[in-house]
Amino acid sequence: MSALDPISAPGLADTIAERLRTAIQTGVYPPGTRLPERPIAAELGVSHIPVREALARLAEEGLVDREPRRGARVAALTARQLDEISSLRIVLEQFVARRVQAVWTPTIERQLRAVARDMVAAADRGDAQRVIELDQRFHERLWALAEHGLLNELAAMVRRRVTSFLISATRALPPADLREHALTHVALIEALASGDRTRAEIETERHISLAAERIRRSLPEEDGG
Repeated sequence: MSALDPISAPGLADTIAERLRTAIQTGVYPPGTRLPERPIAAELGVSHIPVREALARLAEEGLVDREPRRGARVAALTARQLDEISSLRIVLEQFVARRVQAVWTPTIERQLRAVARDMVAAADRGDAQRVIELDQRFHERLWALAEHGLLNELAAMVRRRVTSFLISATRALPPADLREHALTHVALIEALASGDRTRAEIETERHISLAAERIRRSLPEEDGG
């Protein structure tokens, strides 16, 4: 069975990039998977030219590695890259937290608590996929509340670099840890609702650091020799 459904109109590099991006981020194409242009083009029903353009865009996003004469493959993640991405996420999302606190209302709190409540319920059912979807919705809501277009773009770009690894790590969590992950969103809401900027920044850093640690446990050990 093909992993990708055909695209009816050829030459749609944006559409192809989005299809491939989704396949990478949801684990259809794990890290290290080769992405040959012509077979992918055949699956999608397009020429290889827009596929090449799409792979170039994904390489710019850091989702794909391209090497001369070796083609493209899904990018892997090193511990150092994880540290760099996580440290940048902390800076960006602490800024998000400050902006969200500035516009905080009871309605916003109810909306976020509803998402977190559904996340905890999904975790209690062992529904990791639903937890993942709600996690994404939760953070997208925070970015939207920040009302800062460039910030949203940067935050989304940085998060994309680790999305597939976050998904894989979350799916691998045992039930108790899955629930604990969901509850970290409740703790983040409490910190935001407190109006205490320092508390919100500390909880944001903790939230991202815990996510990084989950990913770190799933990474292959690097050869130190």
